[in-house]
Amino acid sequence: MTTIAVENPSHAGAADDAQLKASFARQPILNRDGMLCGYEIKVRAPALPAGADPDAAPVAGHGADPGAGADVDADVLPGRAPDPAQLVVRAVIRGLAQSNVRGALTGHPAYVDVSREMLFDDSIERLPTERFMFELSPTIEVDDALIERIIQLHGRRYRFVLDEVTQPDETFAKLLPYADVVKIDFARTSDVLLPKLTGVLKSAGKLLIALGIDAQADFEVAHGLGFDRFQGYYFARAQTSTTRRVSAPRHALLNLLQLLSGEPTVAQLEAELKLNPVLVMHLMKLANSSGLAVGHKVTTLREAINATGTNRIARWTQLLLYADGRKVALEDDPLLQLAASRARFMELAIERLPEAGRDESDAAFLTGVFSFVDAVFGGSLESTLNVLTLSRPIQAGILHRQGVLGLLLTAVEALECGAWDELEALCARLQPLTVEEIAQLGLAAGAWAGVADRSAEGLERIED
Repeated sequence: MTTIAVENPSHAGAADDAQLKASFARQPILNRDGMLCGYEIKVRAPALPAGADPDAAPVAGHGADPGAGADVDADVLPGRAPDPAQLVVRAVIRGLAQSNVRGALTGHPAYVDVSREMLFDDSIERLPTERFMFELSPTIEVDDALIERIIQLHGRRYRFVLDEVTQPDETFAKLLPYADVVKIDFARTSDVLLPKLTGVLKSAGKLLIALGIDAQADFEVAHGLGFDRFQGYYFARAQTSTTRRVSAPRHALLNLLQLLSGEPTVAQLEAELKLNPVLVMHLMKLANSSGLAVGHKVTTLREAINATGTNRIARWTQLLLYADGRKVALEDDPLLQLAASRARFMELAIERLPEAGRDESDAAFLTGVFSFVDAVFGGSLESTLNVLTLSRPIQAGILHRQGVLGLLLTAVEALECGAWDELEALCARLQPLTVEEIAQLGLAAGAWAGVADRSAEGLERIED
């Protein structure tokens, strides 16, 4: 997520406009093969300026709803402030168009809920058609003006999604002809209706997204019904019999991590790595990535260890635990992306807190990266953490949400769900961090995770 300061427009009221900030969070959407194919952007709209009337009509012009505003363009009249609600709309749109939001999408399309006011504001056309899908709420007011605007935007290649569908109703029937995608709220739709609804919509050529898939059993049912996409965190839950493959034997990765938890010599690392050809291959790639090899190509394992450094090797090995066994690009692997972005968020966030040093930063990264390691190994999270010989504060943070590490982990989990009220309450205990700053760090962490395989940050593309 992020907070974006609104650019100063050249009209009256610019001072208020410049103070408005929006925050964003991303939630993964997976395809039928379990790979990332998009993100929903959760929006926290900025508060209206102090003293503003929230019921004021939107200004006319600039694509405004012709039935809702005045018959002159208040935006361009000198000395007259623009409508506060319209400033909020434009703050959200400007924020979505910023580079930090694009970076966190890691090349995937964004699904974003749009209000009626957003649709009628011409600034929405700042958003690139190939990157944004517009979600229409089941509570949106549908009339001839809205349909006309949707048709106009559709003609400009914007695509629409019916969001949170639970049953066919009047709003659903009116909007369905203009939607390319339908999101069905899996938990709130009756078991009797689900197969009928999915069958009809698939026959109509609609792409179907199952919303709220947080359990493997729900994923399997939705997959069997023919859903094309799945939104939720089912992929990060521990399974009784996991089918996820890792790109190197688990015991080899654990042995290496246990060795790295001490202060191994280069000779010790070299001996351990030589037992694992796959690990050696990745390390050689990593050592020769941009910024690590200094002036020449690394050709020996000892040179690779020295060029990379134990800290980078440790972080790379930690994240490699989550890598899919198939040839999957890092930015498309949902479990690895979640682990990497969580860990990076924790590291960035703790550095904003008083008296945080290098040790605290490393502990925060470890807390994030191992916070759902049971999704890979199965069994209890506590037993896996014991095998990894993590420190007591890290284990307490993960298992019981204790201490500052536990607070930050709770915060990043709330961030991933767009639980803004929960984040607001947590910030009272994480001062000086604010919701806006946490949002910004979340997007920065997501962008880092998505390009880490092409940088010198310590990762290499995970391939067999």
